[in-house]
Amino acid sequence: QATLVESGGGLVQPGGSLRLSCTAATSMFNWVPMGWYHQAPGKQRELVALITPNDANSTASAKGRFTISRDGAKNTVYLQMNNLKPEDTGVYYCNLWPRRSGFWGQGTQVTVSS
Repeated sequence: QATLVESGGGLVQPGGSLRLSCTAATSMFNWVPMGWYHQAPGKQRELVALITPNDANSTASAKGRFTISRDGAKNTVYLQMNNLKPEDTGVYYCNLWPRRSGFWGQGTQVTVSS
C-alpha cells in the first residue's frame, strides 16, 4: 500500500481551478510538515506550498493562487489551485518537508491548456 496517494489532477483551461488531494496511509502525517511539489516537463521538482502543524504557506510563484490545507480526520492534505497558468502544467506530488526520497507517490498530472 502506497504511503501517500495524490489525486485530483486533470486538464483545465487557463484561469481555471483544480483541487488536488494527498491522502496518507496513517495519521502520523497530520503532525509533520507536508509539502506539495511541482515538476514541470524537463525540470526539477520544486516546492509550491508547505503546511506545518501551525502554519501554511505557498511559494512566490503560487502565492495568491494556491492554498494548502489539511483535514486531519481524513489524513488528507489539499492543494487548491486557482487562476491556473500554462506554466503550472506538470506532475504534482506531495511529500514531507523537507522532502524524503522514500515517500514519493505516483503524483497527479495537471495540464493547463486552451
